[in-house]
Amino acid sequence: MKFNKIFGTDLKVSELCLGTMTWGEQNTELEAFDQMNYAIDQNINFFDTAELYSIPPKKETCGSTNRIIGNWFKKTGLRKKIILADKVVGRSPMSWFRLNEKQTRLSKKQINYAIDNSLKNLQTDYIDIYQLHWPDRPFNVFSGLEYEHTETSDVIPVLETMEAMSDLIKSGKIRYYGLSNETAWGVSEYIKLAEKHNLAKPITIQNPYNLLNRSYEVGLSEISIREKIGLLAYSPLGGGSLTGKYLDGKRPAGSRDVLFGDRFDRYRTLNAEPAVKAYFNLAKKNKIEPVHMAIKFCTIQKFVVSTIIGATSMDQLKLDIDAINLNLTEELIKEINKIQLIYSNPCP
Repeated sequence: MKFNKIFGTDLKVSELCLGTMTWGEQNTELEAFDQMNYAIDQNINFFDTAELYSIPPKKETCGSTNRIIGNWFKKTGLRKKIILADKVVGRSPMSWFRLNEKQTRLSKKQINYAIDNSLKNLQTDYIDIYQLHWPDRPFNVFSGLEYEHTETSDVIPVLETMEAMSDLIKSGKIRYYGLSNETAWGVSEYIKLAEKHNLAKPITIQNPYNLLNRSYEVGLSEISIREKIGLLAYSPLGGGSLTGKYLDGKRPAGSRDVLFGDRFDRYRTLNAEPAVKAYFNLAKKNKIEPVHMAIKFCTIQKFVVSTIIGATSMDQLKLDIDAINLNLTEELIKEINKIQLIYSNPCP
């Protein structure tokens, strides 16, 4: 397992990060414990969670993933061995996250409420990287390349959010903070305001990145490299699509596509199926696992600091982690890039 130092910090994170969003919905606490134990044995020292989890977000299960992780910390005493990333929800109508609030917002008041709740659920007194799950300003966050502008004064100022995060760092409740599902403009705004007001700047960006969605390479990758704010790449398997399990109309029992349906429309676009087939066939032609090719492609990018994997079974988790042993040749990368030219970002 390779470890990457996050610039400007003392954090060295494993190249693979254990994602946790299925715990408390598709996975029991015992299964989650087994996943964490196995990940530790494989030298993964980085876990990613969110107050939103488990997925799909529901009032009945919100915070369940964090409570499971907290119970594991209590049982094992391994908190200090883990670099823990958590997230505070952005602008949404999911009022059950906040007492006496109609919306979740990235205000100081709500961020302070959220961090205290997360610390309680996680049974810890600090978070290593506290991330803004998505922005407060309204725009289409989770799919599509088009930016549709909404003119409104009803936006929590970025500066207020930054000041809240800086205060949490000073208090010791978090060590650093990061962004998630953010645009090039948004990241630039945080960098600009951090310099202007002498505030802490974000150290990571957690955005989708995979063979079906390489849109991060346009604009954001340069920001990551020049400003030294590394990408935590999520959904490296495109919601499971790049495993090939959904090809030719297949809908495996127990899969997220069957359980949660339209939550994964991002990976059902016109060119999704032919693109997946092309990558799947390329892997098979080279006698490698499609899962390994997809994950390894993420880990080797200069702007990626860690790639977030997730699984609902131990067999899936073992297969995902084994991706680190694959060597992607220059010739294979050229073949991958040829497919990208034909099917350019079919699932943004």
